[in-house]
Amino acid sequence: MIERTLFSSDHESFRDSFRKFVDKEIAPFHAEWEEQGYVDRAVWNKAGENGFLCMTMPEEYGGSEADKLYSVIQFEEIARAGFTGIGFSLHSEIVAPYILHYGTPEQKAKYLPKLASGEMIGAIAMSEPAAGSDLQGIKSTAIQQADGSYLLNGSKTFITNGWHADLVVVVAKTNPAAGGKGTSLILVERGMPGFSVGKRLKKVGMKAQDTSELFFDNVKIPAENLLGGAAYENKGFICLMEQLPWERLQIAISAVAAAQAAIDWTVDYVKERKVFGQPVAAFQNTRYTLAELQTEVQVARVFVDKCCELICVDKLDTATASMAKYWTTDLQCKVMDECVQLFGGYGYMWEYPIARAYADARVQRIYGGTNEIMKEVITRSMGLSGK
Repeated sequence: MIERTLFSSDHESFRDSFRKFVDKEIAPFHAEWEEQGYVDRAVWNKAGENGFLCMTMPEEYGGSEADKLYSVIQFEEIARAGFTGIGFSLHSEIVAPYILHYGTPEQKAKYLPKLASGEMIGAIAMSEPAAGSDLQGIKSTAIQQADGSYLLNGSKTFITNGWHADLVVVVAKTNPAAGGKGTSLILVERGMPGFSVGKRLKKVGMKAQDTSELFFDNVKIPAENLLGGAAYENKGFICLMEQLPWERLQIAISAVAAAQAAIDWTVDYVKERKVFGQPVAAFQNTRYTLAELQTEVQVARVFVDKCCELICVDKLDTATASMAKYWTTDLQCKVMDECVQLFGGYGYMWEYPIARAYADARVQRIYGGTNEIMKEVITRSMGLSGK
């Protein structure tokens, strides 16, 4: 295997520390959380106490000013173990950065320390029942009133951390007539009159991850809860586009780590499982299949590691991130399918990690922008258009 040069000794020491946290605070409980449909709130508090939330935030806001590679390690360790109920990545590396990059000084001081400590759990509400990957097609509105406040109406669906969330970054039209150019980001807090959380959605996979519907019925939003203040009114779509490369790379990082874990589990299994009096690993088909999968995952890891280098110096472009997201998640699903086959009937049993990983993988090709949308983004960067 190609030696990874992405991480320093400090990074690897952190990996050991975070892996111990996962083994102690997540592993013993994740199966129970899958049954109840959400992780216990206590794990968020413990992560905050240990400094594992919002690590890349400045120290003045409760972070560690760590580089993004520390977050990469978290994504890898959670994916490696198959603990898809944990929503730390969205909280720490999507929600918090929106506030850090675009928020007013008052918004940063109010929310970031609470996100870093785990006192508040964050979510971002983009998708709607009739608008998934098409962010310009959202229908939710936040219309400014005479007193400067905004009246928020609409609904969102498929919202990760939505059931637990204390703070939601809501994508809404502040100027509906302007289409995508009339979009803003609104900070909505739990308990605001008119804001309600719907049922937890029952999914094919990722069963411990609380995914909910959110409803906004004439929610009065103070003017100071417009992310970035007046300077960012109607500029929400630009903000979203600027942050999407990192979001999509996070999906790719998890895809590669999960795929490698599946291969490792399968290698161990086929050495022990016997068919017709010999280990499954003795069959040429088994060995060649695993060789092909390992080759593709190795190629993917080298590419994703390069993307991680680029994101750390703010040079990862949208098209490259889209390539990483679509190719690695397609590969993840391929790996899971082939590995389940090598497990035979046991691969279809929920008690085996490979079965859960198979179910969890499928959504990776959908969220963060469907893989079809990723290809559209790539072709546009090539100067191609369907119009």
